[in-house]
Amino acid sequence: MKKFLIIFLLSSNLLLAQEAERFPANLIAEGIPAIPDSIAESVQKYTESRSAVFCDWHPRRKEMIISTRFGNVAQLHLVSMPLGARKQLTFFNEPITNASFEPLRGNYFLFTKDKGGNEFSQIYRYNLADGKISLLTDGKRSQSGGIVWSSKGKYIAYGSTARNGADRDIYLMDPTDPSSNKLLLEVTGGGWGVLDWSPDDKQLLVTEEISANESHLWLIDVATGSKKELTPPGEHGVYYGDAKFNRNGTAIYYTTDRDNEFLRLASLDLTTQNVTYLTSGINWNVETFDLSDDGKRIAFITNEAGLSKLYILNTNTPTQQYFHIRTIPAGVYGNLSFHKDSKHLLVSVNSAQSPTDLFVISTSNGKTERWTESEMGGLVASELNSPELIKWQSFDRKQITGFYYKPSAKFTGKRPVIINIHGGPEGQSLPVFQAGNNYYLNELGIAIIYPNVRGSLGYGKTFLAADNGMKREESVKDIGALLDWIAQQPDLDTSRIMVTGGSYGGYMALAVATNYNDRIKCAVDVVGISNFNTFLKNTESYRRELRRVEYGDERDTAMAAYFEKIAPINNADKISRPLFIIQGGNDPRVPRTESVQMADKLRSNGTPVWYLEAKDEGHGFRKKNNIDFQRNATILFITKYLLDGL
Repeated sequence: MKKFLIIFLLSSNLLLAQEAERFPANLIAEGIPAIPDSIAESVQKYTESRSAVFCDWHPRRKEMIISTRFGNVAQLHLVSMPLGARKQLTFFNEPITNASFEPLRGNYFLFTKDKGGNEFSQIYRYNLADGKISLLTDGKRSQSGGIVWSSKGKYIAYGSTARNGADRDIYLMDPTDPSSNKLLLEVTGGGWGVLDWSPDDKQLLVTEEISANESHLWLIDVATGSKKELTPPGEHGVYYGDAKFNRNGTAIYYTTDRDNEFLRLASLDLTTQNVTYLTSGINWNVETFDLSDDGKRIAFITNEAGLSKLYILNTNTPTQQYFHIRTIPAGVYGNLSFHKDSKHLLVSVNSAQSPTDLFVISTSNGKTERWTESEMGGLVASELNSPELIKWQSFDRKQITGFYYKPSAKFTGKRPVIINIHGGPEGQSLPVFQAGNNYYLNELGIAIIYPNVRGSLGYGKTFLAADNGMKREESVKDIGALLDWIAQQPDLDTSRIMVTGGSYGGYMALAVATNYNDRIKCAVDVVGISNFNTFLKNTESYRRELRRVEYGDERDTAMAAYFEKIAPINNADKISRPLFIIQGGNDPRVPRTESVQMADKLRSNGTPVWYLEAKDEGHGFRKKNNIDFQRNATILFITKYLLDGL
């Protein structure tokens, strides 16, 4: 017996060594066969599209910094005119996706960067004159960000976990003198962040986020660090989103779901405490807004069943009327930002036919200019289908919706299906550009459905809270009802269904695999949770309290017992279908241990399992070489197990 065990262990080690030789050194690839070159060749044109992410306007010139990828990772670029050439500014091995100009002269900007996806972001200064980059924060195992400039442009306020790694305190700094860094306010919890400075720079407007369903607004005295709650003390179950001072500091504009299912734009008079709701006629979330520098206009975006609408509100009219802007393409909007001149409004647009690009609207005449046109890498917009909004009833007759991307019309017969579940869990699947996923639609003839199960954003606060705590598996039952819906569709093949998702969506993929094993063919789990007890124990401390509110507190014995009952790892013996597990080695949110323990358990049960880990990534892959390998391996997995192609 000992001889057999030694031979088995030697054979296993030899196989692992051979696998390591086949794949890049930064990847751990276990159980994954050699990937044919033909896959990379066939999918290439689907991997080269890029997006333009707006970072900031220059305060004096009509130019902007964007983040886009031309090499392996996204970097910062300067764009000086509509559809102008992009001048690359940063050249790091790690992605840079944010920048904030010094708001008066624009001689330098700030940005944040982490290492290997560990999310311990640090603040850096970039001088435009010479390209010199300076580290401003401690460079240690801390997370700093959420930069907001003072009105006079001398200081920044930001949040950082530098004090103890768990609580996100509020700091002040003159970015030209890092030694000026000052702890302004010690807090408890990781959900604190700076929203705005008062026009006289004497106060900060700060949010304290408890969960996706509850937050509070505070005023902080910059001189003393004392705080005063703006929202009703002791109030629970009300969420306050973004907030900004008006231009004379007498009121704030903000979004809230107080006394309403959806987030409305509102104003609060700081003297009388009178609240005025400005968008009560819109029964959808106001997702984001921006106030022009002269204070005369507010631009805001609503999310209406996943599609965006842009409005502008005139603050200097008695009725504060708003009107719908129709001069930009339909799609999903974001990055809303007025230039300092108050005459130009930027908005990003993404759709099924186009990656994210940037448009600028003149507030004086409504003229709209396209500023970026991101390459699609060989894809043709007219060949990409827009999704269909679908609806189905769950076990309790609650209506669930999702977006259904149909495969190319050249494929006939019943089509296989990928169910792709978003993370968050308070996320929302939107009708956006599919990038590499278009390969599944156009080349493999696979339909893709993105469900918005209970707990998703965008459908009211009651729906958002409907999966909290011990209601967790009710969202899994929403996928069971989707399986029933698929079985009723004449063009879909109920015998060939794969479920996948990332982060919380990864947990959902595992949970569906345990609860509906016989109704799926395979599953792909990306950075997913395999046991909420071990997840809450090992996730970074600055996130733990926020996650306990959503998932439940593992320190409560009844909750811990429930977690053990529903944990995919404790129900792994129910999984016989092949599973592909993908993980970032530096993930601070869902630590790699969640994936490793699940893979080990499945192997011990004899379940076919592939495991991929990138040592230089965190919560999902951001580097193109890793993304490409993940996609190619996933195509191989799908071809073998969903399509029976190998």
